[in-house]
Amino acid sequence: MKTETAAAADPASASAAADASASSSDDAHANPQAPEPNPGTVPPLAGPKAGFFTRWGQAYVADWHGNAPGTDPKLVSPRRGTPPPIFSPPFPATDWPIGGTILIGAPDTQTYPLMQAVNENKSREKWYGWVSIGANGSTNNRGHVPNVPANFPSAYDEYPNTIVLDQFAVYYERIPNEAQQDHFDWGWRIASLYGQDYRFTTSKGMLSQQLLVKGAQYGWDPVMFYLDFYLPHIGEGTNIRVGRYISLPDIEAQLAPNNYSYSHSILYTVDCYTQLGMNWTTKINKHWTVQGGISPGCDVMPWTTDAQVTGNVCVQFTWSNGGDALYTCDNTINKGKYAYNNLTAFYETWYHRINDHWHTDTEAWYQYMRDTPNMYWYNGTDPNTGIQYANTPQTPWPEATNYRPGDGAVNLNFGAICVDPRLPAAQQPAHCYAGEWAITNYVEHNFWKNQASLNIRNEVVDDIKGQRIGTPGIYEEHMVGFNFWAGSTVTFRPEVSFTRYYGKYDLRALNTAPGSAPAHLENGIPQTGKNYAVTLAADLIWHF
Repeated sequence: MKTETAAAADPASASAAADASASSSDDAHANPQAPEPNPGTVPPLAGPKAGFFTRWGQAYVADWHGNAPGTDPKLVSPRRGTPPPIFSPPFPATDWPIGGTILIGAPDTQTYPLMQAVNENKSREKWYGWVSIGANGSTNNRGHVPNVPANFPSAYDEYPNTIVLDQFAVYYERIPNEAQQDHFDWGWRIASLYGQDYRFTTSKGMLSQQLLVKGAQYGWDPVMFYLDFYLPHIGEGTNIRVGRYISLPDIEAQLAPNNYSYSHSILYTVDCYTQLGMNWTTKINKHWTVQGGISPGCDVMPWTTDAQVTGNVCVQFTWSNGGDALYTCDNTINKGKYAYNNLTAFYETWYHRINDHWHTDTEAWYQYMRDTPNMYWYNGTDPNTGIQYANTPQTPWPEATNYRPGDGAVNLNFGAICVDPRLPAAQQPAHCYAGEWAITNYVEHNFWKNQASLNIRNEVVDDIKGQRIGTPGIYEEHMVGFNFWAGSTVTFRPEVSFTRYYGKYDLRALNTAPGSAPAHLENGIPQTGKNYAVTLAADLIWHF
C-alpha cells in the first residue's frame, strides 16, 4: 500500500498527543505523538515580517528542536473512537492502515514546513511533499547492464550498486473533517510523483509508454487524484472516494514516507498498486468498518482492452481498545481471466500492539489469473524453422508490444511457466492457471524518545507459475533496518537484507533480468543468475 509526520496541536500536551490522528494507508503524513519540546533551547519561529525562505528555514530549525508548528485549534475536531496504538514518528502512522479512505473519526492535525512559511498552517488546503534519494550495494553485479533491475524482486532498490532519485512528490489536498458528525464535508487530493519509483504506480493507458514501451528508468506519474465526500449520519460516518487512489490492502505503501523501510517486501512488490474508480467506507462502530468499491481493475485505465468491471470488498475489525485489528479484503472481484495485472486476490492482515515500544504486523495473500498464456511460445523458436512461434490461439503470447522480427518485444505482463520449459512443444499447453501465495511479518520497536525504530521483516513468497516475478519458485527474504528522524521532517533509513531463491527446473532467478532465466533454459542458454543476494541499502527523505 502508504508517512510524513507533523506535530500534534499541542506537542507538549499528553492529551493532545493521544488525540493525534493517523491518515489512511495511502496518506502522505501521519500525525505524530511528538516528543516534548525544550523551551529553553528552541529558537523562535520567524515573525510575520520575515521573508518566505526565512520562515521556511525557521520552521525546520524549530522542528528539529522539538517545537514543530501546531495545527490551528479552529480547524480541529476532537478525535472519536479508540486511541492511536503506535507513535509517529518513528512509524509511518499512529493508526493501523486502512486503504481507500480517510480514517473516520480522526482529525487532520498535519502540519508542514512549507505551509508554515505560507500561512502558518492556518488553512485546510495544503501543499507539501518530499524528496527521497536512495542508494544500495549488492552482491548482484549486473547493474552496469542498461535497464536490468538485477535486485528484483526487491523494490525500491531494484537497480544494484547505484544512487538514485527514488521520489520527488508534491501533494495538494484538502482533507474533509471526518472527526465531526454534524455536517457533510468534502475534500480532494492531487499527488504527483517523479523518480525511479514511478514504475510501481504506472497504470496502463495513462502515460504508461514511459515504462511499458520505452522502459525508462525515470518517469512521472499522477499517482493520486480523487474527491472525498463525507456523510456523517451513515453509521459512525461514511467516506465515498471517487478518482484514482491507492489499492486498499497492505501493510506497506507506495509513497516512500508511508513505509516502514526503504525497500519493500516481495509480497508487496508484485501486488496491485492503484485503482481508478469509487470506494465506499462506512464505520459501523468502534469495532467494525466495511468497504466496497468498483473499478476497471488493477493498474489499468477504463479505456484499455485490459479493463474489466471489478469489485472489491473489505472488512476491518478492531479490538483491544484499538491495539489489535484484522483487515480482510477481496480486492479484485471479476472473472479472473488473464489481463494486465488482473489479479484476483484475497488478503488477511493482522496488526498487534505488544506494548508501548513493540508491535507486529502480519499479512498473507493468495492471488491468481486464469487462462494465462504459456511463456513457452513467447520465449522460444520453432525448432523446424528457427523462427519465433507465431502469436496464435494455439501458441499464444502474453501481452507484449513493439515486436519486430529479430528484435523481440517489450513484455508488458508475464505469462506463466506452465510446465518445464525444456519439454517439447507437443507437451506445452497454450494456457494454464497461475496462482501464488505469500506471507510477510514485520516486528517493530520504537526507541530514542520515538525518534528511531528497529524494523525486522521476514517473508516467504511462492510464485508457483512465475506469473508475477517471471521465474517460478519460492522466494524468502529477511531484512533488518532502522529509521532515524530529525524532528518530523528528515528521515534516514539504512537496512541490510538477504534474499534466497528455491527454484524449479534448475532455474536461477536473482542477479538477472526478470523472467530471463526460463527463456535461457528453454533455448539452451546456460543459467547466469544466482540463488541468493545480500543488499545493503539506505534512503534519505526530506519533507517539505
